[in-house]
Amino acid sequence: MTHTRYHDVVLLLLRLMFGLSMAYAHGWPKLQRLTGGEEVKFLDFLGLGPEISLGLAVFAELFCALLLAVGLFTRLAALPLIITMFVAVFVAHWGDPYSDMEGGLLFLVPYVCILLAGPGWYSIDAQIRKSA
Repeated sequence: MTHTRYHDVVLLLLRLMFGLSMAYAHGWPKLQRLTGGEEVKFLDFLGLGPEISLGLAVFAELFCALLLAVGLFTRLAALPLIITMFVAVFVAHWGDPYSDMEGGLLFLVPYVCILLAGPGWYSIDAQIRKSA
């Protein structure tokens, strides 16, 4: 395997791990909370209301995370994830102990790396580019 292919495998592993983990552990539970019928209590960072704020988090943490995992619209999908993790770390948990911020940082950094590096060869984006 060439150096470039190792790079592509690393990007695939990052996308799969951080995309599927986010979708399963954070996005899916938030979707259930949003559609559960109970009163929504969620950080209203933009002043749009807790329901819309939770909906935006669901969009990022479930739908964008799944797009990132399969490598479709990867860089665009990374942006809402980066914004959501930035808000989680530097707004919602700012001033909290580091252990409360750590989870958000551990997702934020790989999303920034994926945004900068792109999806790699083993992605739908690359296969679309190849056939175009």
